[in-house]
Amino acid sequence: MITFLKKRAVFCAASLCAIISCFFVPPSKAYLSYIDLHTLAVLFALMASVAGLESCGLFRTLAVRLCTLVHTTRTLACVLVFLCFFSSMFITNDVALIAFVPFALMLFGVQQGLSPAYIAYVIVLQTVAANTGSMLTPVGNPQNLFLYTKTGMPLPDFMLILLPYTLVCALLLALSLLAVPKVPLTALGSPNTRTHVSPWRKTLYSILFLLCLLSVAKLIPKPLLALIVLIAVLIFDARTLFRVDYFLLLTFVAFFIFSGNIAAIPAVRSLLESCVQQHELAASLLASQVISNVPATLLLYPFVENVKNLLLGVNFGGLGTLVASLASLISFTMYTKSGRRGGEYLVLFTLVNVIFLGLLLLVSQLFQ
Repeated sequence: MITFLKKRAVFCAASLCAIISCFFVPPSKAYLSYIDLHTLAVLFALMASVAGLESCGLFRTLAVRLCTLVHTTRTLACVLVFLCFFSSMFITNDVALIAFVPFALMLFGVQQGLSPAYIAYVIVLQTVAANTGSMLTPVGNPQNLFLYTKTGMPLPDFMLILLPYTLVCALLLALSLLAVPKVPLTALGSPNTRTHVSPWRKTLYSILFLLCLLSVAKLIPKPLLALIVLIAVLIFDARTLFRVDYFLLLTFVAFFIFSGNIAAIPAVRSLLESCVQQHELAASLLASQVISNVPATLLLYPFVENVKNLLLGVNFGGLGTLVASLASLISFTMYTKSGRRGGEYLVLFTLVNVIFLGLLLLVSQLFQ
């Protein structure tokens, strides 16, 4: 039970908040209006299709092939960090880290003449890369998908808001990678990542993922997308349904109920509006540091006037503390499970994140 609570802390907290709020706003038909089914539909379809692609070994195969082209630890670090940066734009920051952090731990763990501190440094940069690369697109992370769906903002407008900051982060990552020494690779063997997967599975999930992107581009209705993905996976590869993170979907539902109930209490709504309105960027950034950026988005959205600043705040807010983005917890867990000390990692993680966050805030002042 304790292990479950630790692994699903955000879900448990969201459920508790939803339950408590029900005592102040009794359950009614109005609850149905709280839940954004379109966001849930796209999120489910995206998770199922990406889980299928991951099970086919697509991401690992890509990493292996790219890494065979490099000859020093610095170029290897560049490949692994920017794999997270660019892939997170399409497969989400969580999946990018799940796919490529273990790969980095294995490859850098066998390098001779390289200080162990650089392993932590590369994993930190991979985490920052996933959290900053993912902010460019609606499918990069859950908070973007929610805000994109709720606002109905055109895709080019959405991406243009975040494009300058994404480019800045790419430049900062490139400069940060200069700190990794150029040590010749001593044993860059290809890990045992080859999987014998029939071509039709790769084709199936590639098509489903393409449909997800078309739905995000508003070319396919979102409920229809979810139905297509569900039926296709049920018929051809039902095992993939067990790889979907249903607790994330339930966490969204719980926060939809909680935020809806909060908005229905006049005194609380008035208080939150006075605190958030005209301070969307600061409020969402600070809230993200404590409860992470996805819950912060769901909680604050009903009370904001400037959605653009909320969008910036929750994406910037993925940097900072370890809990600011749940994706950061994934890489930290993988790092410590590999037998390495977490204390040094946390110090380095916080330092790098604060630097990136501070520079992003400075840049944001130029565009205000």
